[in-house]
Amino acid sequence: MRIKSLALRAKAVVEGFYNGLHRSPFHGFSVEFSEYRPYTVGDDLRALDWKLFARSDRYYIKKFEDETTRRCYLVVDQSRSMGFGTLEYSKLDYAQTLAATLAHYLTLQRDSVGLMTFDAKLGDFISARNRPGHLRSVLVALSRPVAGEGTDIDAPLRQIAALVPRRGLIVLVSDLLSPIESLRTNLAYLRSRGHEVMILRVLDPGEMELQLSEAGMIVDMETGEEIYLDPEEARAGYRQKFQQHRDQLKTICDSLGVDLFEMPTDQPLEQALFHILSVQKRRSAGPARAGMVAAGAASGARSS
Repeated sequence: MRIKSLALRAKAVVEGFYNGLHRSPFHGFSVEFSEYRPYTVGDDLRALDWKLFARSDRYYIKKFEDETTRRCYLVVDQSRSMGFGTLEYSKLDYAQTLAATLAHYLTLQRDSVGLMTFDAKLGDFISARNRPGHLRSVLVALSRPVAGEGTDIDAPLRQIAALVPRRGLIVLVSDLLSPIESLRTNLAYLRSRGHEVMILRVLDPGEMELQLSEAGMIVDMETGEEIYLDPEEARAGYRQKFQQHRDQLKTICDSLGVDLFEMPTDQPLEQALFHILSVQKRRSAGPARAGMVAAGAASGARSS
């Protein structure tokens, strides 16, 4: 995080991830997308590779270029609340680095990467592509400072569903510190259109546990409202409401098959890449190996 260049910061994280990958239980798995996938009932038999069947005694379907290239859209919260931070950097610094890291990693995978930023209004939108210079455009848009105030989590989810007709991976990077009454509806709509959805919830340690030591006036970063707060009186109630909000998010995501990961800003950024790799491997391996792959990703993240 001390590296000023967002591009170099992302590159450093990805290189560290690859080094950790070779020390993890994922060693031996190709991080490149295969040109084959296992046959499932209902697949077109004309796509079966009989030569591969003769060598392996297993049925595989040939993947075509359109099928092997994943389209990923990063939906990044740049609202005023993301400017908060009790460390040497803010949640926005962490979220921008996180999104840049994912963009760099997916580009190396030859996947198409797009971006949407938002606060109270929609910000930049860059269509998913994989061509020279595209990653730079994504990084330039990510590097913009906080400009908005409030957070409207619903508008970007509705908009991304309208703008992206072909199914892909939608990664929402946000603190989700906003009302979530309509979140279920918008996530359900994305899932109904065939998109895989992953939420990386970026939180500062000072938000996860109220760390104010003295009573005084505090200012709402998004509305500017001043509030008197006695941390001794507020701590128990804050903890209860924060956990209630967290439980509601988990319930919504679990019911819709949305992957939700908390990303505290004092934790290594490589964990996000392990989360994505874990999800990819789990879905390609099927239910039988899901638990083993998820455990392997967690162990690999610790070793890195």
